[in-house]
Amino acid sequence: MLTRRVSELSDFRVSYRRIECRWFCCVETWHWIKTIVQKDAEFDANYNDMVTSENQTIYAFNHTISRNKTEGVRVSVDVLSNKSESPILFVVRQKQGVLSFQVPLILRGLYQRKYPYYDVGRTLCQPPTRAASETQYFFVDVSTLSSQGTNYQLRVSRVESFTLQNSASLHHHPNLSFFSPSLTVSIQCPIYDLDNNVAFIGMYQTMTKKGAITVQRKDFPSNSFYVVVVVKTEDEACGGPLRFYPLRPDQLIDAGNRSKALDVMVSPAINLEAYVMGMLFCLGIFFSFYLLTLLCVCLERRRNVFLNPADMSPAETGNPATIISSSADNGSTMSSEAITDSATSTDNNYGYMERSLESVARSRQESLSSIEEDDYDTLDDIHSDKNIVRTKKFLYVADLARKDKRILSKKYQIYFWNIATIAVFYALPVVQLVITYQTVVNVTGNQDICYYNFLCAHPLGALSAFNNILSNLGYVMLGLLFLLIVLKRDLAQNRALERHDVNALECGIPKHFGLFYAMGTALMMEGLLSACYHVCPNYTNFQFDTSFMYMIAGLCMLKLYQKRHPDINASAYTAYACLAAVIFFSVLGVVFGRDNTAFWIVFSVIHILATLLLSTQLYYMGRWRLNAGIMRRIVYVIYTDCIRQCSGPMYIDRMVLLVMGNIVNWSLAAYGLIQRPNDFASYLLAIAICNLLLYFAFYIIMKLRSGERIKCLALVCILFTAVVWGFALYFFFQGLSTWQKTPAESREHNRDCILLSFFDDHDIWHFLSSIAMFGSFLVLLTMDDDLDTVQRDKIYVF
Repeated sequence: MLTRRVSELSDFRVSYRRIECRWFCCVETWHWIKTIVQKDAEFDANYNDMVTSENQTIYAFNHTISRNKTEGVRVSVDVLSNKSESPILFVVRQKQGVLSFQVPLILRGLYQRKYPYYDVGRTLCQPPTRAASETQYFFVDVSTLSSQGTNYQLRVSRVESFTLQNSASLHHHPNLSFFSPSLTVSIQCPIYDLDNNVAFIGMYQTMTKKGAITVQRKDFPSNSFYVVVVVKTEDEACGGPLRFYPLRPDQLIDAGNRSKALDVMVSPAINLEAYVMGMLFCLGIFFSFYLLTLLCVCLERRRNVFLNPADMSPAETGNPATIISSSADNGSTMSSEAITDSATSTDNNYGYMERSLESVARSRQESLSSIEEDDYDTLDDIHSDKNIVRTKKFLYVADLARKDKRILSKKYQIYFWNIATIAVFYALPVVQLVITYQTVVNVTGNQDICYYNFLCAHPLGALSAFNNILSNLGYVMLGLLFLLIVLKRDLAQNRALERHDVNALECGIPKHFGLFYAMGTALMMEGLLSACYHVCPNYTNFQFDTSFMYMIAGLCMLKLYQKRHPDINASAYTAYACLAAVIFFSVLGVVFGRDNTAFWIVFSVIHILATLLLSTQLYYMGRWRLNAGIMRRIVYVIYTDCIRQCSGPMYIDRMVLLVMGNIVNWSLAAYGLIQRPNDFASYLLAIAICNLLLYFAFYIIMKLRSGERIKCLALVCILFTAVVWGFALYFFFQGLSTWQKTPAESREHNRDCILLSFFDDHDIWHFLSSIAMFGSFLVLLTMDDDLDTVQRDKIYVF
């Protein structure tokens, strides 16, 4: 046999091949004579001996074990001299297993740095027995290859308080005597109690101050398990500070005195009744919204039947967000509320006289422009040249609702079909990936992969935190309810158009429901993908939880813009392409955004440029072109409007909105560039939400400034949604876990359940945010119901 030493090489490869020998060879045998001494040993006695390469000592122990009682045996060794020589090998032979370790015990830390330990203790797993009581033997063999004598001390003792009872607290010292805020806690059988093998079996997790592991009976058929606590060799594993170390990773480093005291408490998990109550509570909350909607539909129908019982038809019944039209004798229709208003008042909030049914058709033929005509309105080509229409100082919805309704309806239906297609192709690989994550956690037992709130993580089957998944049911159920409400409105609108209802044809905001269908679908997908994310939450799959949040924010802004600009709203392809770019940057930010100056500079520049381009698009109603002459036109506008005559902006309202929007976005870009938040996905979501809130506030203010009013139902939805959002954000910012830190640091934020012993703060965020999103959608659906009887040439564009 040829032995060759390889040293001081960074990489090497060992090759071998099979060689058949067809001759006999003589083998010289060396006999190494060693003195073997066996001693009968006792528990709790100190044995101070010396071992060399010439002798081997065997300590024989016997103890009585009981089938109904579990005891622990601790083997403690301390090397007293010659610590620089060859290590001492200790082999513990039991009835059904062998445990071996060397002293000094060399453990490796980060970057393969070596830490020697000369005072080592190992805990033995009790062998199983079928007898009620049985005496078993085990042996401790001590040997070394050192030619010089090495003194050591051996002590074998029974571990006191080895068995943990339910709801019992134990002041426990770890297997190795060293101090650190970083620990590894493991649930296992048999026992692996070293830093380099504690992860070999069972479930394990790192911790600093707090940790929790839920043990399921199915994982331990013997109805018993061992709780092993091992102090880490370095603090960096748990997010501690980096210390100074020698450059050579193979150099031994003195770990010092590292020890930690902790309390281990075993308490019973929740029973089946808690699971049932949690599921019934979740279903009951969201089914109540279905019942409330049905009740409102019945009350609305009863109200309309009472007001006009002769003309009320079952096909015209609405939902809580529906204005129901009633047929008049002359073939024209108007809402029951308008009839009531016209009977009690001759003047309404819009500053013009309420029109009679006969005057509606006549006024439709007389004028489709504003009553305040200017030079542009007298041109002959006003109906064909959109440049002239869109550059009027005062625009009305009739000016931007000239396209064929069937064409626009098909255009906006593409939003729904596209998001449905995106949802299918996006969700399938996500589901497959999170199933893989959960399988890896269950097979390896590594609970550092997923960032749960371990103090309130209730497993069910293969799922580790079923409660976090169940609480997302609200997004799906309320998204489906919103789709049903939109469908009801869509059917009512189609019936009105089929009977040539003048109000449906010429009054109110043009009703296109494609974006509403897309919003409801996005809400349902948010629930599905949020549930997938909470199967195993970590930084690599956080975009699953936020992707459709970007979709929802973008679709809401598009819907707000579409209300007053139906002809010039963005197409589905352009909108989804922009949202895809946002999600693309979200992924890049998660992967490369941490302390990457180049990425933040590029993103901030793109953010500011996109804000300027969008501002220009909104201000000029799309009547500008991005080409080689853009700079010349900008300079010309600045010269003529600012330097030559210093005139103010032509569209003051739009300018105010865009100036505020640019201030907000530039501030967010500066914050990101300076602070560089670790959670880039949440930062990007904050940008979207800030822009949505700004536009919504502008819409409400301009609506009230224009003399319009907000009906009771819409006002109730606004107030209710605002209150729910406030409570939802409170629970969101509780921060029960965070993948921006190490798993051990994340567990410091874990908290107990606060609702039914089943749901935590983040689950309540899921409940409230789903309700708040549903309420926000209802606000968008009902906020312009007051205009259903107002002609479009009287409704301002802003």
